[in-house]
Amino acid sequence: MSIPASDTPLPCYHCGLPVPAGAHFPVTIAAKEEWMCCPGCQAVAMAIVDGGLENFYRFRTEHSARPGTQKEVQTRWDIYDLPDVQADFVLDLDAGRQLRQANLLLEGISCAACSWLIETHLKKHPAIQSITINITTHRCTLIWDAQQQPLSELLAALAEIGYKARPATDEQQQDLVRKENRMALFRLGVAGFAMMQAMMVAVGMYTGATDAWLSFLRWQSFLVATPVVFFSCWPFFKSAWRSIKSRHLVMDVPVALAIGLAYIASGWATIFGGGEVYFESISMFAFFLLLGRYVEMRARHRNRMAFGNLAQLMPLSACCLTEQDGRTTEQQVPLKTLRPGDRVLVKAGETFPCDGLVVSGESSAVEAILTGESRPVTKRHGDAVIAGTLNTDSPLVVSVTATGAATQLSAIERLAAQAAEEKPAQVTVADRIARFFIARLLVVCALVFAFWWWYDPARALWVTLSVLVVTCPCALALAMPAALSAVTVNLRQQGFLVARGHVVETLTQVNRVIFDKTGTLTKGQFGIAEVRTCGSLDQTRCLAIAAALEASANHPLAMAFRHLKDVPTATRVRQVTGAGVEGDVAEDDMGEGSTPGTGVPEVRYRLGSVDFVAALFPPDTARPILPDTRQQWLLLGDHQGPLAWIALEDEARPGAAAVVAAFQRDGIAVELLSGDQSGAVAALAEPLGIREFIAGARPEDKLSHLHQRQAQGDKVLMLGDGINDVPILSGADISIAMASASDLAQTRADAVLLNDNLEVLHKAVVLAHRTKRIIQQNLRFSLAYNVLALPLAAAGWVAPWQAAIGMTASSLVVIFNSLRLSDSSGADHP
Repeated sequence: MSIPASDTPLPCYHCGLPVPAGAHFPVTIAAKEEWMCCPGCQAVAMAIVDGGLENFYRFRTEHSARPGTQKEVQTRWDIYDLPDVQADFVLDLDAGRQLRQANLLLEGISCAACSWLIETHLKKHPAIQSITINITTHRCTLIWDAQQQPLSELLAALAEIGYKARPATDEQQQDLVRKENRMALFRLGVAGFAMMQAMMVAVGMYTGATDAWLSFLRWQSFLVATPVVFFSCWPFFKSAWRSIKSRHLVMDVPVALAIGLAYIASGWATIFGGGEVYFESISMFAFFLLLGRYVEMRARHRNRMAFGNLAQLMPLSACCLTEQDGRTTEQQVPLKTLRPGDRVLVKAGETFPCDGLVVSGESSAVEAILTGESRPVTKRHGDAVIAGTLNTDSPLVVSVTATGAATQLSAIERLAAQAAEEKPAQVTVADRIARFFIARLLVVCALVFAFWWWYDPARALWVTLSVLVVTCPCALALAMPAALSAVTVNLRQQGFLVARGHVVETLTQVNRVIFDKTGTLTKGQFGIAEVRTCGSLDQTRCLAIAAALEASANHPLAMAFRHLKDVPTATRVRQVTGAGVEGDVAEDDMGEGSTPGTGVPEVRYRLGSVDFVAALFPPDTARPILPDTRQQWLLLGDHQGPLAWIALEDEARPGAAAVVAAFQRDGIAVELLSGDQSGAVAALAEPLGIREFIAGARPEDKLSHLHQRQAQGDKVLMLGDGINDVPILSGADISIAMASASDLAQTRADAVLLNDNLEVLHKAVVLAHRTKRIIQQNLRFSLAYNVLALPLAAAGWVAPWQAAIGMTASSLVVIFNSLRLSDSSGADHP
């Protein structure tokens, strides 16, 4: 059986192209046989139907892109499983489970139905953990378990249904931004040129042109306005049709109605004579509306650029140092070829190409892109440097620890992008208000048209158009997104990175702040203050054993032992969160980096809290007593009993006392919640003015205390930095992780404090309250404008071109009012 005979070629049901005569590629969709133009479309359609996803064809608003040949559809994607290829767009989220995140750009997306199809199809694969698609930018964030399924199979599954994926790199994202900006300027330019021409022609029509001249000028206006409607205004019609198909009204619906009806009515009057024409109003309306949209789009682009872009910050190459015949040689290599362990030379004035540790040299680095702090930070041997920051003074030799997507700068960009993708509850409410307003507006327009058709039919259409235009809720829809976008950039510049969409809104509700102690209120840079032995080993041996146990740890307490030399090797090391560490050390193993000798007995040691270490002692051993309660003490012991007390000291961060006082002055309760011993916690809390504090809290105790506070009605902000803080960070109303926090803590936090200035926390709360006030101003202005403009337009006192200016002006007022949040100098108390 072939396609039915017809003079007009039958369109392909999948891609819309003509089906060649004699072609036989049918697919049964919704109990009806549909025809495809080629084996590629047939294969894709069959994959969609076999997967139970035929509803895609019901809800799509455009035909799908035509896939390649059957061979191309089945193309293997094995190259995307190579680590070197994945380094540019794949992030390891969990090394143990092989949980990974791929950032992709998808070709062929045309409407919301495409997003639904992709998500539904991929979620059938067991490896998929989550998938997020932005149909505007065509970006896809895919999180999957690499142990269950390789990325190549998932990309092949996308190709099966007609969507080709490619890595979403910074260069490609910048290309999309440039393309969007170029097209927006092109549409705006066409509308602006047509507006000027149409207005000049209108002068002649309204100042006495008659008969043939009037007809000539009308036709000239008709020709000038046509590209405005079918090119410049095409996005409005496309968006309106898509929203109607999906049964969700957006503000482009009344805009498209106004432009379409005005153009049709004016065209009818031009072709058949009689009536008024408003081509100049159409062109003016389109120009001012596009101008407002362009200003809003540029604000979005500027806000995204404010987070820093790797493609602009990172150099293309690095000076790699290699050893050849005992000589060190310098070689410029592409940045993508750097690997952890390589050594690079970074000269004064150059950007660090990677995260790393200083091997030799001393200089200063400007880390404003990350921390918001413009003052240079001194870098010496052993200090960490961050990709994208600037070396200012002298050359440094750096050992590479991370490159590409694994760098701290890249992680910050991902958090910023995540916040941008999430829609806060405030914006969701505004969208609902706008949809409600649009639905009522359409009803009002129908009533206005009916009245004027009865009262003065000649003016009915134009008055209705004025009502449609003047009450378009553009300003209402922009009231919240514009303000939230501006304040997010401001906070980022001060070193406060918003990682979740609800942060700014929730900050206005906070009435209690809970601080962790070590690494949060304190610097987390411990030093050994005192050692008191209580066993057979001397101080040197006890410190060496403690250093061996802490050698593989990266928490702040372990850093206190890093400077010790001749450290033995510990085996079977086990970390117990919130308690301590244990491991085996050979009795005579004292060589740095050595391994225990054969036959040499090993001893099990523990270092940490009293309860944890005492559990290793014989049952009849007396429980050790803390030497004092003013310092941070760690107990070292073995299976025979205690060996030594080791006191560590830390100091409060600059500004800790000021931020506590500022919160308390504003009526926000401050609390200290720590796992350290009570004496050390009290010694910190008292000078800082913190009256509520809890010591010796385990992770589950912290979470239980948080739930108690929330049950009492408190909205809690939690600031922490350790793995033991992950449960309470996940449970808090708003959680903030320090820049030095563990990766796991940062991924669970709603925001990240990128510098050591705790006073930024109070500034963030102040800015959040200021944002709330500006959003309220925007909403009041938007609603007041619409309430006042509606009766004037309905009475026939506002011409369509005046309505266009008023609607655009209201949007610009909202945008510029929101941009005041970009300036932190206007901050005040909440």
